[in-house]
Amino acid sequence: MNNAAGAPNPQDVAIVGMAGRFPGARDLEEFWRNLREGVRCISRFGEDEMAAAGVRSREFRAPGYVPASGVLADAEMFDAAFFGFTPREALVLNPQHRVFLECAWEALERAGYASGEYEGRIGVYAAGGQNEYLLNVLSHRSLRESVGEFQAFLWNSGSIATLTSFKLDLEGPSLNVQTACSSALVTVHLACQSLLTGESDMALAGGVHVATPQQRGYLATPGGIMSPTGECRPFDADARGTVGGNGVGVVVLKRLEDALADGDTVHAVVRGSAVNNDGARKVGYTAPRREGQVAVVTEALAVAGVEPGEVSFVEGHGSGTEVGDPIEVAALAAAFGGVAPGSCALGSVKANVGHLDAAAGAAGLIKAALALEHGEIPPTPGFARPNPRIPFEHTPFYVNTEARPWTPNGAPRRAGVSSFGMGGTNAHVVLEEAPELPPPGPSRPWQLLVLSARTPAALEAATDRLAAHLRAHPEQELADAAHTLRVGRRRFAQRRVLVCRGREDAAAALEARDPRRLLEAAQEREERPVAFLFPGVGDHYAQMARGLYESEPVFRREADRCAELLLEHTGTDVRAALFPGEAAGEPDAGAAVDLRAMLGRGAAAGEDPLRRTELAHPAVFTVEYALAQLWTSWGVRPDAMIGHSLGEYVAATLAGVFTLEDALALLAERARLIGGLPAGAMLAVPLDPPEVEPLLRDGLALAAHNAPGLCTVSGPAEAVAALEAELVARGVACRRLAAEHAFHSPAMEPVAGRLAERLRAMRLRAPRIPFVSNVTGTWIRPEEATDPGYWARHLCRTVRFAEGMEELLRDGSRVLLEVGPGRTLGTFALHAGAAEDAVFASLRHAYTRQADQAFLLETLGRLWMAGVRPDWAGFADGERRRRVPLPTYPFERLKYWVERRRRRRRGRV
Repeated sequence: MNNAAGAPNPQDVAIVGMAGRFPGARDLEEFWRNLREGVRCISRFGEDEMAAAGVRSREFRAPGYVPASGVLADAEMFDAAFFGFTPREALVLNPQHRVFLECAWEALERAGYASGEYEGRIGVYAAGGQNEYLLNVLSHRSLRESVGEFQAFLWNSGSIATLTSFKLDLEGPSLNVQTACSSALVTVHLACQSLLTGESDMALAGGVHVATPQQRGYLATPGGIMSPTGECRPFDADARGTVGGNGVGVVVLKRLEDALADGDTVHAVVRGSAVNNDGARKVGYTAPRREGQVAVVTEALAVAGVEPGEVSFVEGHGSGTEVGDPIEVAALAAAFGGVAPGSCALGSVKANVGHLDAAAGAAGLIKAALALEHGEIPPTPGFARPNPRIPFEHTPFYVNTEARPWTPNGAPRRAGVSSFGMGGTNAHVVLEEAPELPPPGPSRPWQLLVLSARTPAALEAATDRLAAHLRAHPEQELADAAHTLRVGRRRFAQRRVLVCRGREDAAAALEARDPRRLLEAAQEREERPVAFLFPGVGDHYAQMARGLYESEPVFRREADRCAELLLEHTGTDVRAALFPGEAAGEPDAGAAVDLRAMLGRGAAAGEDPLRRTELAHPAVFTVEYALAQLWTSWGVRPDAMIGHSLGEYVAATLAGVFTLEDALALLAERARLIGGLPAGAMLAVPLDPPEVEPLLRDGLALAAHNAPGLCTVSGPAEAVAALEAELVARGVACRRLAAEHAFHSPAMEPVAGRLAERLRAMRLRAPRIPFVSNVTGTWIRPEEATDPGYWARHLCRTVRFAEGMEELLRDGSRVLLEVGPGRTLGTFALHAGAAEDAVFASLRHAYTRQADQAFLLETLGRLWMAGVRPDWAGFADGERRRRVPLPTYPFERLKYWVERRRRRRRGRV
């Protein structure tokens, strides 16, 4: 697998996902249990079952008739709505297409990829058996006519691969393969070639066979290939033939170097493969040819760069026929010439599930990959005595009869897989165990789990399955499971999110369905735009966002950058004011309330340095700018912005009007100038501007129109106190704000000119992101944003936030995200008519006992539920995460099946 430098060989292909349904096994976990326990899953049918399947009594009572087959459970069941089929289309659709579609979806999900969202090209290489269901459809004239003759034949054509590509939105090569029994393994060979030539970046390969009906037997003839006993006993003395079976298997393939770089789970590595044909030099078209099999195995080993003695298990074609088995072992012995006797185990999955026709090679490949992954060689059931025509003692091979550890001999475990087609197309694949991966890296202490489904019932099932999986797989990192759910699943309308800390917490919360923890919403809209709302001062508090500073590298980097730039202008490290003292213990995920802080009975207000304008303004800007950069790194990017007072400076900086360096220098100067002004006060008044304006006397001004019925008045402290007393006497509930100055009033005019002078020394640029002006209440124009006089007016004029919010809400699809402390702007937005499920906050209230990171992740989950599409790769940037196998989508299957109508014979007169 490795070249001399220790890097992955560029010719190696990884199996990163697998899915299958086989006789006696609804999934690969059950399939592996059956394999290692040596369970034979061939069903035998009674007369009633065969009669119900349309087998006439004279057939099943005929001498040599064997009522046995490997049955694929629920082949008539299908989640038609999930794949966009109408009930009538589903009725006429070839069952092989149905089960392959579902299996392909599951294989991609088990690989940790969402179909239709992978940036590269995914190819599909599929094989299907003979479609007998078409005869059922054609026997129902009314059904055929209701969907149209063309559609009836279309949904029963051999185009399994192209239909899969269409329904899963895959844009790589799409090929249907038919080489009889070897078809599925040939798809793997072709898929590997497509990956190695760069034609595909990932590929689905596999096969399916569903007989119609399944509950029927076959007529065994002396010397034929079908077993007269209903058993397939490969390589055994009593082997007399094979037994038919039904199943589906799909693997997801990717270049190994890409799989390792992308953190994929690697189940096994395809070192090399080969395909050939026997040609005409054999006794008949259906007869196997030793020389052709020798050549294909030898070529596959050469391509893989593997010596025969390095292979310790071969999953053979092993059909259990009197002619085929001796030829196969003789061919293997010739290809493995010189290897010590008894050094290589030999098996055949057909002993467990029967011969699956076009899916046979997929079953063998998946069996071998599972054996490599589990480090165990499963038995071949039914083997008692070696076939006397096979001289095992003179070959490297022995048939394994019980599950045993697969102990490597100082080298990677390696296996060969053979599949030989009736007609002469031979395929062989050389597999190797997956390379040892580095351990996953550290992650956030809090994790965000996301779940979605098309229906509420499916969402409930997905939740239960995830909870059970977390308890059953303690070896998986919770961070990897969370990452896989985010990057490896499509989004559907019914959504749930959970912020959790640890596996036990996650499983318990999923099981309890506590609505305070497990949040849910229904959302059909995708790619909703986001508007950032930047608050001014007022809701800020010491320790705000400390948890993010300590746990989020992007936030810390940007906050440090701001603090270091501010240092030369203020002479004070803003971080000391933001994060005084030692860090408090980390709260839990719940939003418990600190009543003392809420009622203002915590530390004395005078002790808070953030009450000083010179520190409060830089601190609030720093937190909001760092938060915005963090959101942006997670793919939550604004298409519009609005700020409130100081917040407009953050919006302008993100829009590119100011450089960060200029913005911080300007902000420090602005705060210093304001700090030198006489003290003032501000009062929140629950009235509209026409009601407030008659009250503006003694230097009072309308500082802000925040929302319908919500204004702020500012002015001299005495005048504000008098207005407060007057309003209280009238029964108007007003509230004094924590402000030391009369912002946005004529009291600011003495410094407005000096601010404009400072701005003239800076280069101002037109905004790259639209934002709404506080001064005009509508979208800022480039000539305004670049005018120093505008920012002087901004300091003194009324904040027209209500008008600005009305402008912002004209696009009803927008989600509003408050990027700063508190939820005041979100409250204003709700008063202005915003939908409650479209308004979100980034930071907790000062009095809420909840971890900052947990709060932020919960908001990210709420945004995802609301239709915002985060960049999950950006969210995981800096971590070493893996995609791990998780429960796949819980299909809601219904029965779609029509039985074949048989014509009644007219009796003789």
